[in-house]
Amino acid sequence: MDSYLGRKIKNDLINSYGVTVVPAGSVLNHEHIQLLKKHKIDFMDIIFVYGEGFEAVSCSKTVHQVVNVTKELFNSFMNSRKIPLLDIRTGVIPIVQQVSTNPDVFQLFEAVRGTDDYTHQHNIAVGVISTLIGRWMNLEESELAILSLAATLHDVGKLKVLPEILNKPGKLTEEEFTAVKKHAIYGYEMLKETAGVNSRIALVALQHHERNDGQGYPFGLKEDKIDLYSKIVAVADVFHAMSSKRPYHDPLAFHIIVDQMRRGSFGALDPHIVSLFLENIVKRTVGRDVVLTDGRIGQVVYLNPHDIETPLIKIENEYIDLSKWSNLNIKEISI
Repeated sequence: MDSYLGRKIKNDLINSYGVTVVPAGSVLNHEHIQLLKKHKIDFMDIIFVYGEGFEAVSCSKTVHQVVNVTKELFNSFMNSRKIPLLDIRTGVIPIVQQVSTNPDVFQLFEAVRGTDDYTHQHNIAVGVISTLIGRWMNLEESELAILSLAATLHDVGKLKVLPEILNKPGKLTEEEFTAVKKHAIYGYEMLKETAGVNSRIALVALQHHERNDGQGYPFGLKEDKIDLYSKIVAVADVFHAMSSKRPYHDPLAFHIIVDQMRRGSFGALDPHIVSLFLENIVKRTVGRDVVLTDGRIGQVVYLNPHDIETPLIKIENEYIDLSKWSNLNIKEISI
C-alpha cells in the first residue's frame, strides 16, 4: 500500500456506519492506511487530488518513471496470468492524469513520444492523450477515471501476441497481421475476467480499432455502434503512432499528422473528436516557434479563421501566409 502514501484525498472516507474515518484533504500516512484497513474501506474507491503530493520533476522524467512501472506490472502478468489492476489504478493512473494536466501540450506530446521502448510508452501516451481529450470534452471526473484506465489498458491483449511479431521492423505478413489483430479480442477477454473492471474498459480494448465507416476490426462496427471512449482512444492511438519513431517509420511532420488525421488515412475516426483535438492543438501554436518544411524557423502570430492549420508566420521582418503556399507547411513545433 506504499503507493497511497503522500497522496491527498479528494473526498471524506466513510465507513459502513457513515462515520468519517479520514477527512477530505488529508495526505495519507501509515496511520491512515491502518485505519482504512480496520474499517474495511475499499482502497479502489479512493479519489485523489491529482497533481499534488508528487515529486516536482519534469514531465519527461515523470513519464519515463511511470513507463518503467507499467513495464514491470505488465511483465508480472506473464507469471501470474492476472492483470495487476489495483497496482495500475494506484501507481499508474494518478500519474497519467497528472501528466495530462500539463498546460504545455507540446511539451506533453514530446514527453510521451514513443522512441525505443515503444510498446510500454504507447500505453502511457494513449492514456495521457485520451485523458487530455476527455478534459477538452468536459467529461466528469468519474468519467475521466474510467477513460484514463481504459486508455492505458487498451492494448493489454498484446501481452498474448508473440513479441517477435510485435517488434518486427519490417512489414507484417498477412498471417502476422491477423495474429496482431487478435489483441483486441484477447484484451477484452482478459479484462472481462478481471474483478473490478468497468464493462466500458473491456469494451475499449475490444473496439479501439473499429472505425466509423465500418472498415475497422475485429467486427467492422460503424459510428453509433462504437462506444464513445473507444472513439476517443482511437484518436489518441493514431496520433501517438504517427508522431512516434517506429521500427518502420520516423515521426511524421506536424502538417502531415494533421492532414492525415483529417482525411482519415488511418481509418475513419470520429470527425467531431478529431476536430476538437486538432483545433485545441493548433490554437495553442500561436506565439510558438515552428520549423517550416524548408528549414526556416518562424513564429506563429495569427490563425487563419478560414483554415487554422495554415497560419500567418513571422520570420524576422517577413510575414508568410501559409494558406497561400501549397508547398510550405509546419514541419514541427519547437519545445
